Amino acid sequence: MKLYKIENTNWRTFFGTPDEPIDRTGCTIIAQTPSNDAFLLLSKDTHNSLELLNTVPAGFDFTYCQEWGLTINDAVVDRVILDIRRKAYGTWESQLEKIYDDGMDSWKTAVAAVKTSIPKR
Repeated sequence: MKLYKIENTNWRTFFGTPDEPIDRTGCTIIAQTPSNDAFLLLSKDTHNSLELLNTVPAGFDFTYCQEWGLTINDAVVDRVILDIRRKAYGTWESQLEKIYDDGMDSWKTAVAAVKTSIPKR
């Protein structure tokens, strides 16, 4: 997944309005500045209208999972990606059920699809 910065002035252009939203299903907001003038998001897709980042800049508070704290750095971004992937895999119970109902090859295909759609950084 790629790390992007979006300024609040570009928010409507990128996400749309409440009346005319733009589908950004593959995007996850993970941090914001205290003044809400910029946000960090993760996306599997390329967005040329946003600033692509190689590392987390200073001045952002982590918002993806408050119980993890407010500090955001590259390790936290990697943890978020793993959390998103874990949720996409489903519970171990649902994975066992998939193996039982549909077979091991079907489960392997589903796991590969998650790995492809939600790549690590």
